[in-house]
Amino acid sequence: MEEIKRSYEVMFIVRPDAEEADLDKLIEGFSGNVTNGGGEVKSVEKMGRRRLAYTVQKFNDGFYVLMTIGVVGSLIGEIERRLRVSEPVIKFITVRMDEEEKRLAKVKAHRDSRVKRSALPQQQPQAAAETPTPSEAPVASEALVASEAPAATEVTPSVEASMPAEATPATV
Repeated sequence: MEEIKRSYEVMFIVRPDAEEADLDKLIEGFSGNVTNGGGEVKSVEKMGRRRLAYTVQKFNDGFYVLMTIGVVGSLIGEIERRLRVSEPVIKFITVRMDEEEKRLAKVKAHRDSRVKRSALPQQQPQAAAETPTPSEAPVASEALVASEAPAATEVTPSVEASMPAEATPATV
C-alpha cells in the first residue's frame, strides 16, 4: 500500500548564537532527511533573526527557518524526532498544508465561477424615475404637520416660586 504525499510546512527556530554556516549545514541536513525518505523540498526560506514572543530555553530571539516539503505522513514523525533532538533547534512546528491548499482552490474556483455585479451593465427602469420614491412623501407631509402645529410659547413657573416660603431651601 502506497501512502499519499502530502504538503507540509515545517518552521523551526535556531539558537541566536548559531553561526550562519551552522544554520546552512542544519538546513542541508534536514533537506537531506526529506529527500532520502522519498520526499521533496519545495522551498526553504530563511526568515532571519527575530524576537521571540516569550523566552524559550533562556533565549529571547532566534533564527527562523520555514521549509515547505512534500512527503508521506510516516516521514514527518522522523523529521520531528530529529528536530527535537537537534541541539541548535529551540522550537519547531509542523503544519499540514494540503487541506488548506484544497480549501483555497475551492474558494477561488467558486469566486471565479460567479459573475461580478460590477461587471454587469447598469439598468435604470423608466417607471422608477417617474414616480416619487416612498421616502420623499413622508418628508413633505411632516413639513406640513410641523407648520400647522402651534409654537410652544408658554413659560412654566419655576419650582421655587410655587413652593411655600417654609419649604424653600435655607440659605446660609
